[in-house]
Amino acid sequence: MSRIAGVFAGLRVEGRAALIPFVEAFDPNRATTLELLAGMASFGADIIEIGVPFTDPMADGPTIQAAGRRALDAGASLRGVLGIVREFRTQNNRTPLVLMGYLNPILSYGVDAFAQDAAAAGVDGLIVVDLPTEECDLLLPAAARNALDVIRLIAPTTSDERLPKVLAGSSGFVYYVSITGITGTHTATAADLARDIPRIRRATSLPIAVGFGVRTPEQAATIAGYADAAIVASALIEKLRTANVAAVLEDVAALAAGLRKAVKVPA
Repeated sequence: MSRIAGVFAGLRVEGRAALIPFVEAFDPNRATTLELLAGMASFGADIIEIGVPFTDPMADGPTIQAAGRRALDAGASLRGVLGIVREFRTQNNRTPLVLMGYLNPILSYGVDAFAQDAAAAGVDGLIVVDLPTEECDLLLPAAARNALDVIRLIAPTTSDERLPKVLAGSSGFVYYVSITGITGTHTATAADLARDIPRIRRATSLPIAVGFGVRTPEQAATIAGYADAAIVASALIEKLRTANVAAVLEDVAALAAGLRKAVKVPA
């Protein structure tokens, strides 16, 4: 069983949803990223997403775009991100790590070489924002050979007819982009989730994680009532920019506490 599957299996027994915080690698520097990863794992993160900085982050809102620019100015690269993962794994072999980024750096690295190196470093899953469903064969075979989960994005506008095609070959969990738009703006309401999560469940047995716009423990708890995980990104990046690592970790702990109190809505 993969680390990601193991986390969700354990959480099903506990009856709670996963907290998946996001870190933009190298923002503002490599040492801070390592400190955040270790701290988040200790303060309640079940899985951690690591953003791979890219020069054209078309799905990201202003907060993550600015974080990516700071990271690139600090010398971020795909190889550098894998180096961070390798160092984290010397201290933590339990918490799943998912790289989230764009296709171009993987193609430049070489798909087969990247998949091998990512798996060897300790990466568990990949979210490639701009990988079209019709071109998934660029990545899926190499990922499968190296036991890397490929996590697909589902939007509110994804039709019931298209869902099986988008999810074909995916593993780990489904990332439900709960809004139409860029990261860090508004979030889905309970009514949105009650409408959309059941239809995704009809198309897959994978856990469903909800992201884009999740900012507070209350919002995370609402998501946990319907889905299997809440993903929090922009709010944590903003806190890091205006405060310090300790303040970010306090937010992670509060989010984790909110998820523990969440009440599941009957399916």
